[in-house]
Amino acid sequence: MALGWLCVAAIIYLSLTPVRLELVPARHGDKLEHAFAYCFLMLWFCQNYRRRAQRMLLALLLIALSVGMEILQGLMGHRSFNYSDMLANNVGVLLGWAGAYTVLGQIGAILESRLSR
Repeated sequence: MALGWLCVAAIIYLSLTPVRLELVPARHGDKLEHAFAYCFLMLWFCQNYRRRAQRMLLALLLIALSVGMEILQGLMGHRSFNYSDMLANNVGVLLGWAGAYTVLGQIGAILESRLSR
């Protein structure tokens, strides 16, 4: 779970820092980055929280994180509030939730076992 919490910390840092990274150099690439980040988080934590109620709570917490980060960005002078970023984040959460019921739900376990070697 440590990698998941590290990713949460990275999302918070990258959401609030004045530096903007564009890893996907495409039209709307930043939206893909948002969706991927939250999808990864949902997939990662779904490995440990397998019950439907737990996953519902996890989804709500990640959506709250998404909304909170956008509100904080709107309050800062160097960032701005953006509904489309929030939508991309939340689409990522939903994709991660759906993906947790497929082979994608095992990717985190595979990565963690290889990283711990």
